[in-house]
Amino acid sequence: MDTLSGLKRSHSCGELNKEYARQEIVLCGWVARRRDHGGLIFIDLRDRSGFVQVVFSPDIDQQAFNKAESVRGEYVLAVRGTVRLRDADTINSNIATGEIEVEGVELRILNVAKTPPFYIQDDVEVDETVRLKYRYLDLRRPVMQRNLILRHRVTKLMRDFFDRNGFLEIETPMLTKSTPEGARDYLVPSRVNPGKFYALPQSPQIFKQLLMVAGYEKYFQIVRCFRDEDLRADRQPEFTQLDIEMSFIDREDILNMMENMIAELFKGAIGADVSTPFKRLSYAEAMDKYGSDKPDLRFEMEIVDISGAISGSEFKVFENILASGGRVKAINVKGYSHIARRELDDLVEYVGNYGGKGLAWLCYTTEGIKSQVAKFFSPEIIAKITAETAAEEGDLLLLMAGVPEVLNQALGQLRLEMARRLNLIDPEKLAFTWVVDFPMFEYNAEDKRFVAMHHPFTSPQDEDMDYLESDPARIRAKAYDMVLNGTEIGGGSIRIYNRDVQERVFQAIGLSKEEAQEKFGFLLEAFEYGTPPHGGIAFGLDRLIMLMAGRPSIRDVIAFPKTQSASDMMSQAPDEVAPKQLKELAIKLDMVTKK
Repeated sequence: MDTLSGLKRSHSCGELNKEYARQEIVLCGWVARRRDHGGLIFIDLRDRSGFVQVVFSPDIDQQAFNKAESVRGEYVLAVRGTVRLRDADTINSNIATGEIEVEGVELRILNVAKTPPFYIQDDVEVDETVRLKYRYLDLRRPVMQRNLILRHRVTKLMRDFFDRNGFLEIETPMLTKSTPEGARDYLVPSRVNPGKFYALPQSPQIFKQLLMVAGYEKYFQIVRCFRDEDLRADRQPEFTQLDIEMSFIDREDILNMMENMIAELFKGAIGADVSTPFKRLSYAEAMDKYGSDKPDLRFEMEIVDISGAISGSEFKVFENILASGGRVKAINVKGYSHIARRELDDLVEYVGNYGGKGLAWLCYTTEGIKSQVAKFFSPEIIAKITAETAAEEGDLLLLMAGVPEVLNQALGQLRLEMARRLNLIDPEKLAFTWVVDFPMFEYNAEDKRFVAMHHPFTSPQDEDMDYLESDPARIRAKAYDMVLNGTEIGGGSIRIYNRDVQERVFQAIGLSKEEAQEKFGFLLEAFEYGTPPHGGIAFGLDRLIMLMAGRPSIRDVIAFPKTQSASDMMSQAPDEVAPKQLKELAIKLDMVTKK
């Protein structure tokens, strides 16, 4: 095996262009591809900056040519050579270095490689478990390198933005106390305190509030968080968030500053122009019009409440639902009246997956309205429905009735499905919105109590404060989420900063004074020492990068992610530990069945 002694890399592969013609350079990298054309050997050399073609010929250097004959994919090489312009008919416009190639005069094989289990190239078809097992190879693929480089750029831009705006980056503890609400904690046993456990933080929520109590006024942190919950494409047991908190501000201060940050990030990282201010929707409006608190606004097709228009019809199914307090809603699928009956039947089955019980339709055709239910509607009712939904010839109305919660969810999903089927979603479009005025609490039927919709440190709306004890379901929170293309990318709130209010909120979610003191006593006590009004927000960094990179999963933008079973295929974590380690931690395993 050769060494690098006396041969120092002068350039990266991807930076070379015609301006370097006739210069002698030294490159280091991996063999992406090797082609033997008899008297010439071509090697595409790759490093993280890109590819360049290196040519070896016995007429230039016999020894280098002989070595090149033994080279295989993923070998690690050092090459000395001269940059030369390619002939016009050999220019490769698909790569940045396609106008030039390197005439190799010296070749050193720094290390050999086994044949990889999959091709190191973009768009390779390979099972994700294999990719994750050999993640160090998967990360060599250009698309993965671009993702991680993008992640670096974004975090650099974030730090620069907050530094210019007077924020301090302050670290908070990784080993903290287990507290109720949210997902399950990851617990860490304490060796020096047998029988006691730390918890890894689900977020720095309490600590960033304490930093406001401590007078730091503007805090941010790019921080690791941990949640022991069921996984999916945009969820990991350990994830990264941008955490922000500010004192002496109101909601508008936070929303405006975050819009400016996002616009700067997208412009600086991917060259995308983001228009501000963002659209604002109340939670109630988002659910009513889009069936989701994270609506995708890249296309229209709002959900329309036609309960008033349809009331009094002879269609008993709808009338009975209206009489029992339900609603009738519709979506107008523009220009789709030619839908096949089989597809309509499929849509009935589709909404059933989300609790929808039946689906009616009105097809506005050149021959008039075609429908299985039109006979139950008078011309006056048809006219009202048409006016409410702005329906016209060529349109398809899909109607559903039910209780608002189920109705909104089913029609919200149907709206997205129809947009996918009709290719209405522009993947290049960036549709940002704020969803505000969330409910403070939601009822947990299993536990028979109210729980905080966001977290119990969120302040209730001032005008709703009197309902804390009498009607918690009526209270709106000073909470807000930023949504991009149907995905929540950040969420926050104005916080409680008064001990009495905080204790009342704890009581509303079923925590006794003793439990509140045991779990959050240090926070409650801090509120008695001059706590400023404050609020903040946190962005899911992994999810944000996923959207910026146009990837389907956050696993594509995390260097070493876990699977959906929270396992690391490469390192085989989690794993058993030695009995000695368990003994040191005063832990005995008597409930575990080995697989």
